[in-house]
Amino acid sequence: MNEDTISLLKECNSGCKSATNSMEQVLGYVKNEKLAALIDKYNDKHIKLGDECHKLLNENNEDEKDPSKISSMFAEMGTDIKLKMESSTHKIADLLIDGCVMGIKSLSGYLHKYRSAEDNVTDLTKRLIKAEQEFMDELLEFL
Repeated sequence: MNEDTISLLKECNSGCKSATNSMEQVLGYVKNEKLAALIDKYNDKHIKLGDECHKLLNENNEDEKDPSKISSMFAEMGTDIKLKMESSTHKIADLLIDGCVMGIKSLSGYLHKYRSAEDNVTDLTKRLIKAEQEFMDELLEFL
């Protein structure tokens, strides 16, 4: 694997971890069963994509990339504070949509930054972006 491929793969791996952490964090506040099922569905998709990243990194003797501890801590604290103030279905969907937008923008930027990445990893990145877009589209009904 070339350097761009490894870098893109690490960013996808980190993004999957951030997404699953966020989804698992908000599940404790969800009262709407339909929203909870939707979050579970996309959490599973992100876990599977993260597992693909992990496997490819391991096959190439590369370490995983964890999300930044500081940004994770601030994101978690911010989410907790927002949801303790208001944990409506609307608010939860709004927060998750913001996360999807951030994921789509970041991953799209990494696709352009790491243009020499191998096809299998660019395809994996595009599948992750597609999952984020689909999740966002399905969350819109809860706004």
